[in-house]
Amino acid sequence: MTAPGVDEGVRPKRVVVERRLHPVTPFRRAWAPVAVVVGWAAHDPNQAQEQLTRLTTTTLLIVLAVVVSAASLYGFLSWWFTHFAVTDSELRIRTGLLFRRTAHIRLERLQAVDITQPLLARIAGVAKLRLDVVGADKKDELAFLGESEARALRAELLARAAGFAPETAHEVGEAPARELLRVPPRELAVALILTGATWGALAAALVVPPFLWLATHSVWTVLATGVPLLGAAGASSAGRFVGEYDWTVGESPDGLRIDHGLLDRTHETVPPGRVQTVRIVEPLLWRRRGWVRVELDVAGSANSVLVPVAPRAVAEAVIARVLPGAEVPATAALSRPPRRAGRCLPLWWRGYGIAVTDTVFVARHGLLRRSVALVPHAKVQSVRLSQGPWRRLWRLADVHVDTGAGKTVTARLRDAQEAAELLHGQAERSRTGRRDARSDRWMA
Repeated sequence: MTAPGVDEGVRPKRVVVERRLHPVTPFRRAWAPVAVVVGWAAHDPNQAQEQLTRLTTTTLLIVLAVVVSAASLYGFLSWWFTHFAVTDSELRIRTGLLFRRTAHIRLERLQAVDITQPLLARIAGVAKLRLDVVGADKKDELAFLGESEARALRAELLARAAGFAPETAHEVGEAPARELLRVPPRELAVALILTGATWGALAAALVVPPFLWLATHSVWTVLATGVPLLGAAGASSAGRFVGEYDWTVGESPDGLRIDHGLLDRTHETVPPGRVQTVRIVEPLLWRRRGWVRVELDVAGSANSVLVPVAPRAVAEAVIARVLPGAEVPATAALSRPPRRAGRCLPLWWRGYGIAVTDTVFVARHGLLRRSVALVPHAKVQSVRLSQGPWRRLWRLADVHVDTGAGKTVTARLRDAQEAAELLHGQAERSRTGRRDARSDRWMA
């Protein structure tokens, strides 16, 4: 029986419960006062050393106790005054000890919810939740939550963003994922060794020091230059290996999930319908093995790599899940610029090519390091034609395709008449593509 004065069609208002972050969070935030002291000492090390020498042991212990106490109090209070809550329409995050800040994140504007676990966080059993929101330049984050709580909150937010009712979002849970690709560590290591940037940095580390020795005859100058160059050659490859270790791509109803990292573990999601451009990169030394790298442009997201290295057929199968219905044209199907393009760009003009299918605009560039960009027609924001005086002389023009991620894909050195037709044709394909595009909603 309905209580008097209560409308049966009115849903009772859900009670909003504010929650705090994990109790380990104060230890993370307690470093702020310590960082201020370290920054002061680093700014004027001579004065800092003089001040320390004037202090007695007792005074030094008192100062240390005060700094540790202040750091602990700051960490505790910043944790105590930080709350978050999930309402019927948004995620609210309240932070700030002296200056209060409240972030209202509309759930329908969420386009990615990622979980990251730095090494120490993995040891402590906590995780950081990072939120990609449409139109926001900076990611909001909740650091730190318990690992199980972070996964449960991520599943709830994705379910709510997909349109599930607040009462059922808790019951949906994390959508199951089917593994599509796993990059073996040995294959990743070989790919990094065969990368041109690694060899370029190594060559610089071996060539520059002898020239400096001939010019200066100073051992310290040679060491000061050669050691950083050699370290950079190894660090760039080692850093990528650590970051891309155990790279796994899985398919789920809420998009493609990417897990990777040797020390810091990251769980990312490629938002469905938000991919603006897919690039297939093929370095020169990878061609014999048939390997490629797949990169992404995602509107408003930092996700930039889909596959660090994989055989071309496997990579194309993953691309088919990101761009349903799109096919990667064969190299022979790409139309090269006319031969007179060599007047504007000798030799390198042969690396350019384009193709237009029913679903994507395709442009290739590069001879040594080939890159093929695929832009869905529905994601094209604008199309432009440019033609400088020299190219106008040879009846050539460039067609620029701008995407929603703020990036541009260019068909270079096309015949002027062809470029004009491509300009008008692509504008029409983009209009009809947006009209027929699938929904961008999660789990649609």
